[in-house]
Amino acid sequence: MALSSMTGFARSHGAHGDLAFEWELKSVNAKGLDVRLRLPPGFDALEAPARKRIGEQLTRGTVYVNLSIRRTGAQANVRINEDVLDAVVAKARDLAARLNAPPPSVDGLLAIKGVIEVAEPEANEAADEAAQAAVLAALEAALKQLLDMRSREGETLGRVLLQRMDDIERLAARAETAPGRAPEAVKTRLAAQIATLFEASDRFDPDRLSQEAVLLAAKADIREELDRIASHVAQARALIGEGGAIGRRLDFLAQEFNREVNTCCSKSNDIELTNIGLELKNVVEQFREQVQNLE
Repeated sequence: MALSSMTGFARSHGAHGDLAFEWELKSVNAKGLDVRLRLPPGFDALEAPARKRIGEQLTRGTVYVNLSIRRTGAQANVRINEDVLDAVVAKARDLAARLNAPPPSVDGLLAIKGVIEVAEPEANEAADEAAQAAVLAALEAALKQLLDMRSREGETLGRVLLQRMDDIERLAARAETAPGRAPEAVKTRLAAQIATLFEASDRFDPDRLSQEAVLLAAKADIREELDRIASHVAQARALIGEGGAIGRRLDFLAQEFNREVNTCCSKSNDIELTNIGLELKNVVEQFREQVQNLE
């Protein structure tokens, strides 16, 4: 299964009868799935099926969904209310006779509220259902475009994440072979430190100091951390190869990487190991930032 990014954009158009419609979908990063739907008046019935279809295709991301609809050829029914018109004409004649005024004009009569009635075409249940089906079909087309774009983004992210794993492995190998980790180097540093202490005071017990030196050397060893880093790299590679919605699991691994690298830095007693640890921290942070974009 391919990786998928949480970012994408799609737009689809359609028409049915006198309706022309357009879906616009935009998705960005989020911890879960948050669908924000905007529908025009009169199309509220589409909300439930639209949310259902989006939820079946996506698992994470804030998805902004907007539907625009316009009528292209519909003609409203216009009729004259004869009863109102007759009453208005009768009153106008009476006033004209009483005031010696000219008779009312046609446009004046038609401008009077209630004389002209405008009605929308009568609803047709079968036609409405067919129109809604066509609108939802256009949503499916937009969803496919969005998924395709998120998939392409995910493929690119997968390559970037694998490169970060290569970088971590390379730096861990450098730490593994760093001269400062060699037993001889550790022994030399400790011997120099102990000699300095003996020069400063003659009250130190040589046997006790040797025991403490062994304990310090054991605490400074990063063997376990390097082994766990190698394990995390293997898990990350496996997850990326598996694909699907793995963003949360990779985010957890990023936290584990960071914990091990921080421990390596705190244990370091060699300048080269410290520098390697800082490089590792930088790569792990890059890995974590890219993982935030994955579904």
